[in-house]
Amino acid sequence: MPSFDISSEVDMVALKNAVDVAGRQIANRYDFKGTSASIELNEKDGLITLHGDSDFQLDQIKAILLPAMEKKEADSAKRLDHQDVQKISGNKVKQVLKIKAGIDAELAKKIVRLLKDSGLKVQASIQGDEVRVTGAKRDVLQEVIAFVRKSITDFPLQFGNFRD
Repeated sequence: MPSFDISSEVDMVALKNAVDVAGRQIANRYDFKGTSASIELNEKDGLITLHGDSDFQLDQIKAILLPAMEKKEADSAKRLDHQDVQKISGNKVKQVLKIKAGIDAELAKKIVRLLKDSGLKVQASIQGDEVRVTGAKRDVLQEVIAFVRKSITDFPLQFGNFRD
């Protein structure tokens, strides 16, 4: 029986490239000269840390970073979980952006429920941070891909491992 997996993988190379591009833009901007404005990527922990002198400056850094991320990978800004702004020494502030990788249990259950309620003749099962969809025909699976793309727009999904 044909099957495929629904997953959400982070393209770390594209993300690192986007952070580097944003860092260069921050270094070259006149209004950031002489400030503590910076951006760091921690690939191991999946964190992006923004440093600035004020909340306004953090917003400006995000206005540089998010479009750079979108250019490298579509919908990649949707996978960021914005944490609270923290005050650090003096008048400096920082904000941590967590990178969500994989499909969490809640979203996986939502996808399975959507597929069951859709009336399409497929079986969906949760396997770790992926959802495997199995159907009788390839055409039905292609309908499922279109249906899920239309239904889930708040998180970037990839469809892969298509087996016939």
